Amino acid sequence: MPLVTTKEMFKNAYKGGYAIGAFNVNNMEIVQGITTAAMLEKSPVILQVSAGARKYAKHAYLMKLVEAAIIDTDLPIALHLDHGEDFEICKACIDGGFSSVMIDGSKYSFEENIRITKEVVDYAHARGVVVEGELGKLAGIEDDVNVSEADAQFTNPKEVEEFVARTGVDSLAIAIGTSHGAYKFKPGQKPQLRFDILEEIQKRIPEFPIVLHGASSVPQQHVATINKFGGQMPDAIGVPEEMLRQAAKMAVCKINIDSDLRIAMTASVRKHLWENPTHFDPRQFLKDGRDEIVEMVRHKIKNVLGSSNVL
Repeated sequence: MPLVTTKEMFKNAYKGGYAIGAFNVNNMEIVQGITTAAMLEKSPVILQVSAGARKYAKHAYLMKLVEAAIIDTDLPIALHLDHGEDFEICKACIDGGFSSVMIDGSKYSFEENIRITKEVVDYAHARGVVVEGELGKLAGIEDDVNVSEADAQFTNPKEVEEFVARTGVDSLAIAIGTSHGAYKFKPGQKPQLRFDILEEIQKRIPEFPIVLHGASSVPQQHVATINKFGGQMPDAIGVPEEMLRQAAKMAVCKINIDSDLRIAMTASVRKHLWENPTHFDPRQFLKDGRDEIVEMVRHKIKNVLGSSNVL
């Protein structure tokens, strides 16, 4: 089975009241953990690559890892560029075999965002690749994305119809209160997603796939493990999973998950090395990390995304 686009995935997700997990990948163990979990849960999956991950692992290696995952699992897998910052990186990923790209023009004015997004859409659609755009700005830090709380802004529902119509994007990332990275809300601070904005957007562009970035929940059991075994993660909480499940039952068809995977893998590797100080074989501790990712992704698919057993 070749790589697929997200068109059918999102159409089925919208009708079924679930979301597809878009999990960020950086190396072989993470790819294996995610796709093993999706195979066990009989769920479609999106593997997404940030500019930082592409630089770290190299494009050719990532393509072959995803190719191997398709052969191993026979799953419908979409390969997506996360937060493409300009036309050039989107073009490179389209030409290099990705089935989906995101062009993030949210830092520009509305008109400039439309211009650069449409440029990518025209190039991508001519080559059978789908495009995600973004309206609104999420706070937080993740790889090359760095937006302060002062600069963050919710998506304006009044702009979505014009943006979608003029750009031709296939999905739209919106800002309703999530944020990039692990450190979202301080203890005692009540996380809240603006479901009123989501509902208004859903009315204005019915049956159009919406995307949530910055949706990590910051698993506290893994944070505690990291700190127990020599780490220093400050106290923080993420987006409550019940809020994400509610969003998935509405117009949200794609939920991005990155930090939770990093935290889970780091916790497992730290624990292994702490308890086995004489071990020096990466296969020993990376296997534990991969196994932890399998469990994390299975949990997300079953209890947050709701995409178990849809294949």
